[in-house]
Amino acid sequence: MKAVRLHDALDLRVEDVGDPGPPPAGYATVDVRAAGICGSDLHNFRTGQWISRRPSTAGHEFCGRVAAVGDDVEDLKVGDLVAVDSRFYCGRCEACLSGHSNVCDHLGFVGEVCDGGFAERANLPARLLHKHDPSLDPATAAMAEPLAVALHAVRRLRPSPGEPVLLIGCGTIGGLCGLLLSHLHDGKLLFCDLNLDRATMVARICGGSAIDLNKLQAKAALDGARLRYAVDATGSIAAIKKGLEILDGGGALALVGISHGTIELDPNLFVEREISLIGCHAFEGELTDAIALLPRLQSSLLQFSEVLASLDEIPDAYRRLIDGRSNKLKTIIRVAD
Repeated sequence: MKAVRLHDALDLRVEDVGDPGPPPAGYATVDVRAAGICGSDLHNFRTGQWISRRPSTAGHEFCGRVAAVGDDVEDLKVGDLVAVDSRFYCGRCEACLSGHSNVCDHLGFVGEVCDGGFAERANLPARLLHKHDPSLDPATAAMAEPLAVALHAVRRLRPSPGEPVLLIGCGTIGGLCGLLLSHLHDGKLLFCDLNLDRATMVARICGGSAIDLNKLQAKAALDGARLRYAVDATGSIAAIKKGLEILDGGGALALVGISHGTIELDPNLFVEREISLIGCHAFEGELTDAIALLPRLQSSLLQFSEVLASLDEIPDAYRRLIDGRSNKLKTIIRVAD
């Protein structure tokens, strides 16, 4: 079968590999229907930071059809359409047992500790497979995982009813946070991105306003109202610092981007202005809720996406995305129907 495998940093290859074989006990075999390229896939390709197996089939945002089930699998049957939980958690440590599997002591991710979705077929623990509405376009179902990440961030931020929220970065997660807030929150939404066309597109779909990342524009867009809540989905140190400068006291900044470098912070900023800095990592139990939201959000999700026709297109797509040559929020690869 065909698979896209990461051999090392900057070494991604489309290859013919052997079929994964029958699923062991507790596992199921999935014929991949569609898979998305995540910013963390690009980060790992560029830096090799999370390479733990060489080579490994990349891809952790995907959906498929169950082709076989192993022993001890009771909730799935052949033919079920499923979205995949990306978190390869142990289920036994204190974090997992307390419901926080996103910070599992032994956490890894599909496409890293086991082969992922940039392939025609994969064997995965059945506990990571969640059935979805059969009417969904596969390109929509493949976005269940990043939507769960965004939903976790929105729930961690917990903006007060009616209050505006600033979305810094209109990539996949920033855009999805905005989309969720447009459906689940009643406050005005402001969108910032270095790519103004992309920010404008996201703001249009989400019913918000695109602005530059500065306090004067934020105040003007809100008619002088206070801005207490923001999400940073860039990981940019400069953007995080600017976001903290823009926020009024008594609110919070949720961090969901992957950062490069470190930031110097004066603790008095948080004490005197009572601003909370909230870390958001993957998701906890939000995947089921995200899957339930997919039919309602499908039209917008498809507007956010570019859809490619073949696994062969992934290496070039990586290069385009790294170079910033895409105005869409998500690149999806159709693998099979």
